[in-house]
Amino acid sequence: MNKPLLAVLSSVALAGLGATPAVAAPHTAPHTAKAAAATVDFAGTVSLSNCSGSVIRFPNSADTDPALVLTNGHCLETGFPSPGEVITGQSSSRSFGLLNSAGTRIATLRANQVVYSTMTDTDVTIYRTTTTYAAIKNNYGISPLTVQDTHPTAGTAIKVVSGYWKTIYSCSIDGFVYRLEEGDWTWKDSVRYTSACNTIGGTSGSPVIDTATGKVVAVNNTGNEDGERCTENNPCEVDANGNVTVRQGINYAEETYNIPACFTTGNKLNLSASGCTLPKP
Repeated sequence: MNKPLLAVLSSVALAGLGATPAVAAPHTAPHTAKAAAATVDFAGTVSLSNCSGSVIRFPNSADTDPALVLTNGHCLETGFPSPGEVITGQSSSRSFGLLNSAGTRIATLRANQVVYSTMTDTDVTIYRTTTTYAAIKNNYGISPLTVQDTHPTAGTAIKVVSGYWKTIYSCSIDGFVYRLEEGDWTWKDSVRYTSACNTIGGTSGSPVIDTATGKVVAVNNTGNEDGERCTENNPCEVDANGNVTVRQGINYAEETYNIPACFTTGNKLNLSASGCTLPKP
C-alpha cells in the first residue's frame, strides 16, 4: 500500500521536509493524452491523520444529501479490513481537513459513519459526514468532486491529488491489471500509472482525476517500492493465466466507476441495487 504517514516519516526526514518524494521506474505506453479541459487543483480534497481523500458526490446525488468522503480501505482508523471483510454502517467521528484550490485547510469536516469499507477486490473507505454538499458550498465555497460512473480509458491524462502532502502528480493511465496482489489482499481491474505518478506513503486515498473532465476515475492506493514479489508494499500484477509481473517503482489505483450504482436516493448505500457489484458483507 502507499503506506499511511508514519511509515514514511523517517525517509522524509532524511530527504528533507522540502523535498518532493519520488520513487519511479519507467514504463510508458505510447498513448496520446487528451487536452486538458478541466481545472484540477486541491479544491474538494481532504487531509486525514495519515492519508489523503476527497469529498465526493455521484451523478445522482443531491445538494441536500450528506456529503461523503472517499479514501482507501487501508486508511480506515480501526485498522486494515481483513481479506473478505466488508464493513458497513460503522460509527465514526473521524475528522478531515477540507482544502481550497491552493491547498490551504479552510475547515474541518467530521464523519458520523463509515458507510462502506473493504480491501477485497478494491481498496476503498467511504465516510458519511455530518454536513451536506450545500452547506459546504455555502460556508466555504467548495464543491465536491464527481465520481465518473463509466470505466476509465487507457491513455487518459490524470492527476493524483494528495491532500495530505499538498502535492499533485501528473501522468496517464498506462493500462489495467487483471489482478493486483499485495500480501494477503487481491484487487481486481486496477489502474496502472505511467511512471511520472511516483506516489508515496501519505498519498493513499488520493482521488485520481481525469484532467479532461475533472471527474474521479480511481482512488490511489499502492506501488511496488522494493521490487519484491507480491509482498506488502510490493504488489505484483497477475494476468488471467496466472503469469506474474513485478514493476518496481510503478504505482496503482483502484477504479471507482462501480461505486455510484451502489448508492441510492439520499446517498444511501444499497448493495442490493441493480448494477451494484461491490463486495458484500
